[in-house]
Amino acid sequence: MENNIAVGLDIGTTKIVAMIGRKNEYGKVEILGIGKSKSLGVHRGVVNNITQTIQSIQLAVQEAETAAGMKIEGVTVGIAGQHIRSLQHSDYITRANSELVIDEEDIDRLINQVHKLVMLPGEEIIHVLPQEYKVDGQAEIKEPVGMYGGRLEANFHVVVGQVSSIRNVGRCIQSAGLDLEGVTLEPLASANAVLSQEEKEAGVALIDIGGGTTDLAIFRDGIIRHTAVIPFGGNVITEDIKEGCSIIEKQAELLKIKFGSAWPGENKDNEIVSIPGLRGREPKEITLKNLSKIIHARVVEIVEQVYVEIKNYGHEEQKKKLIAGIVLTGGGAQLKHLKQLVEYITGMDTRIGFPNEHLAGDSDGEITSPLFATAVGLVMDGLKRNERKKAEVIVEESDSLMEETKEETEAIQPVKERRSFLDKLTEKVKDFLDNAE
Repeated sequence: MENNIAVGLDIGTTKIVAMIGRKNEYGKVEILGIGKSKSLGVHRGVVNNITQTIQSIQLAVQEAETAAGMKIEGVTVGIAGQHIRSLQHSDYITRANSELVIDEEDIDRLINQVHKLVMLPGEEIIHVLPQEYKVDGQAEIKEPVGMYGGRLEANFHVVVGQVSSIRNVGRCIQSAGLDLEGVTLEPLASANAVLSQEEKEAGVALIDIGGGTTDLAIFRDGIIRHTAVIPFGGNVITEDIKEGCSIIEKQAELLKIKFGSAWPGENKDNEIVSIPGLRGREPKEITLKNLSKIIHARVVEIVEQVYVEIKNYGHEEQKKKLIAGIVLTGGGAQLKHLKQLVEYITGMDTRIGFPNEHLAGDSDGEITSPLFATAVGLVMDGLKRNERKKAEVIVEESDSLMEETKEETEAIQPVKERRSFLDKLTEKVKDFLDNAE
């Protein structure tokens, strides 16, 4: 595959989406092809049936390949699921020589130290995200590189997940005949796709309501501050409708999409939907008021759990206030009157997030639906990774060319970006899979 093309694979509980995208000349993302299939082997964001998941991935990938007229080799995949949790941690290193300025290596040393944290059995650190640094006790430093100092410390946001779940995802991708190019946390991917830089600066909570899980990512001052995965999503609402109205799942899902509303007040008592009975039985009549009461009860529960996480982050402190409020995305964000309900429960400004922030202007209306926020974010992540690789190749070539002229090399050096943990994690998963064969 060419360098400026990337493929995002969003393995969700209800659907699997493969999306092929490239950067156009204006730096926007152009979607070349998209494929989606019903996800059968995933429960609450975790793979629980490898064979079915592989088949679903292959279906989605083939559809995307046909649409784009090209072959997919490697993909960037999102990790989510109920096993993800996050914690705050601070750590420091003492530098041997405070006469030298702090460089990337010092930061790497500090970050690697965080990686040695003792986790619960079976858990592994997925991301270590530096918040702010302190140099010799001077606080609130965003970028310590180039400063003098003996003691470098930082607060970190550490995201932890179960190794086995991540490896299973890697296994599915490999068995579907694809290369695993990168692994990203899904709330981060969705956030990249729907949030603007101003919102991330002002403070914003992104709530991605999927089929099996609801992901939360909180930003403030441009930095990710908190992430959480809540093991409820749109499927629980469908389940409730199914139980409450004694109908089959397919009918419940259709009812939710066509007539569902999160606010029961607006339906009149005499609004009724008739549902065909099974195999010659009488049709069932369901009042829309009852339907929205069922939906309302469950949505309130999901939103309240998310709000607890927002409070855990500390939204009620003046310094940590989220000025831009809440952005809702994911398939569940399409529920009527959800925005009003969320504003009512949390008292925070709310908008629905469409992933058109970075997409080319002529993108298809379907692609800019909140449903595809994660997939768009994963494509962007893959494109960024390709650019990083390109930059590293350029640096390596320039290094070998300029052994003789030392000064010029130093001018080019800064292109080398710090390798993110996900790159390291991806390699770990790859190594594990290669050795497991």
